[in-house]
Amino acid sequence: MTIFVDIGALSDVPQQGARVVKTQTGCIAVFRTADDRVFALDDRCPHKGGPLSEGIVHGTSVTCPLHNWVFDMNSGEAQGADEGAVRTYPIRVENGRILISAELMARRAA
Repeated sequence: MTIFVDIGALSDVPQQGARVVKTQTGCIAVFRTADDRVFALDDRCPHKGGPLSEGIVHGTSVTCPLHNWVFDMNSGEAQGADEGAVRTYPIRVENGRILISAELMARRAA
């Protein structure tokens, strides 16, 4: 069973925008779509390390601000001719609060 922790209000993340959650193992980008769905991905593009949290959110995709790679936020997979993926994390909204997997927050760097 996955345990979730509260990381803030849904209203803290702008629609079609992102906020960053810092963990001991790196930064996680938390995205909110125009229809209030949320996604959590590593905040680092595998291509050149661009900050995905500064990218453009469109539908359930995000475009890296450095070289325009597009990632499906459901799977983390690069779209089109680009190859690669970013890790995704369990996240959900309950009663207007964003909850993310507690396992992610507890993990320590090796």
